[in-house]
This record gives sequence, structure tokens and C-alpha cells, in this order.
Amino acid sequence: MSEAPRPARAPRLRLALLLAVLAAAAGSLLLWDPTQLLAAGAPGLWRLPAFLAVYALATLAFVPKPALNAAAGLLLGVGQGLPLAVAGTTLGAVVAFGLGRALGRDALRPLLKARALAALDRRLTEQGFRSVLLLRLIPGIPFQAANYGAAFSGVRAAPFAAATALGVVPGTAAYVVAGASADSPGSPAFLVSASVIALMGALSLASLWRSSRRSRALA
Repeated sequence: MSEAPRPARAPRLRLALLLAVLAAAAGSLLLWDPTQLLAAGAPGLWRLPAFLAVYALATLAFVPKPALNAAAGLLLGVGQGLPLAVAGTTLGAVVAFGLGRALGRDALRPLLKARALAALDRRLTEQGFRSVLLLRLIPGIPFQAANYGAAFSGVRAAPFAAATALGVVPGTAAYVVAGASADSPGSPAFLVSASVIALMGALSLASLWRSSRRSRALA
């Protein structure tokens, strides 16, 4: 009589499933590039929804958001590009959050730092909206790590989505405006957006430096 599968294998199988989904999302972008959808002039009724869906897929597949945001501004302008980029980013985050919840905590443990899990779980569970908003606003925090960290915690989906949509606006706007005004590099809009991007980059580097020092101190 064959033995039943060991319970320890289940989290590994769920993690493998998550990685397979992410790999499939990344591979699909070889067929559907969000910027090419706009540049090729897809049919009007499907153009923006198709871009939104592929943008969310790109977010899920760890494609750098700054490049997507700048492309949205370049091809659509600020009026359409900003809300579309925010919506696509939020949709991708919600899909990642849902995948994390569906696969369970044990599957997510290998993707997250063990020492941060308890504190993250407590803060997100007790102050979901505020904590997620801070995760989105503070430079240097990996976007997908925040998605799966939130899925690991007890935060509800609605506060997570609302805080994500609000929190990504400043950074997204900077890149969308930069893309929209790239043909006028001396314009106030481009100079201001470039300054904001440079500031966010400096803050991200400072955050990484502090994290590195803290890790060495705890080692």
C-alpha cells in the first residue's frame, strides 16, 4: 500500500505553483508587450482595456514599473496615462495578493525574510490601510515583496487595494509626467518630474544602505 504524501511537501508544491504562474506571466509578455499594444494602434474599444490587462500582467511578472509608467506617459499623455498606470499597478498588486492568499502562508515563507514576518503580520493586521499606504509611499521597499507580505498577514483585500491605489500615485505620476514631457527636456514639467525621480532614487539608496548596515549588525 502506497504511503500518503508528506504534509511538508504541500507548501513546496504551492510555492512551485506560484513560481510557475509568475514564469508564465513573464513569458506571456514576449507575446503581448503593453507599449506595443498602444503604438500599434489596437482597435479603439479594446485598446485601453488590453493595455490595462497586460500592464497588470507585467506588474505581476516583476517588470520594472518605472519603464511601464514612462511608456504610458509617452504614448498616452498624463490625462490617460496616469489613471491607466495606477489602475494597472493596483490590479497587478491585487492579483499577486490573491495568489499569495490562495497558496497560503507556508508557500510564501521562502519569499520573505523570516525576522520581518512577525512584525509585518502584526502591523498589517492591526493597521491594514495605514501600513500598506506607508509601504507604497516609502522608497526602497520592493513592490512585489510588499504584495506577498500583505498576503501573508491578516490585512483585508479592500484596504490593501485602496491603500495601494493611493500610495502608488506620487511615484507613478513622476514617471508618467517624465514620459509625457520627454520631448521637452527643458520644460518645467520634465524638470520637476526628473527631480522627484532623482529624490526617490536617493531615498531608495539610503534605505538600502540602512538595511545593509542593520543586517550586518544583526549578523
